[in-house]
Amino acid sequence: MTRARPILDWLLSSAPLLLVLAAIAFLFNTEPEVVNYFAAHREANPELLQFFTFVTNFGNPFFYAIFLGMLIVAWRTGDRRTKRFVFVYIIVQLAVALVAVRFLKMTIGRPRPGEGMFFQPIENGGTHHSLPSGHTTEITGAAGALALFCGRWWLSLAMGVAIALVGFSRIYLGWHHPTDVFFGWLLGSVSMAAIYTFSRK
Repeated sequence: MTRARPILDWLLSSAPLLLVLAAIAFLFNTEPEVVNYFAAHREANPELLQFFTFVTNFGNPFFYAIFLGMLIVAWRTGDRRTKRFVFVYIIVQLAVALVAVRFLKMTIGRPRPGEGMFFQPIENGGTHHSLPSGHTTEITGAAGALALFCGRWWLSLAMGVAIALVGFSRIYLGWHHPTDVFFGWLLGSVSMAAIYTFSRK
């Protein structure tokens, strides 16, 4: 695989969410405007509320199932490359999507949408665990790593759509600000790169 290939797959898997965030930044002047707009939109569109609730609840577990299936098949066929990839995925995701995200949420203490303006660092309450978006970090690390592992442009784009849906669902449902999702994507990109790099050694 050429050096340009993983960069292309990273771009394709990141572009849909970044385009969504760019559109939100262009259409709204402030993040409170975003919060108010989607709060009203949820009330007027219960079917979309149900859809994005499903996406946010089952987007990441869907990838758990994919990686478990990959591990089972690799174990049965003796595919050492895939086994290594899945094990590295588990270790990196635990370190970044669980430990690092939890540490940052508690340390930064940013209020979730509708919970006020003031940060409360070293806060245990979930109302001040907005930054970064853990769902976005996790889906970016999982779907993005899968895109890099497979190296197919169409799959990378499909993974990008999955990342965008989960990331946007966090904004639509009022759980995160757009910047929370952006920094979740950044952390997830670190996971993605680490999984790709260490699984190839």
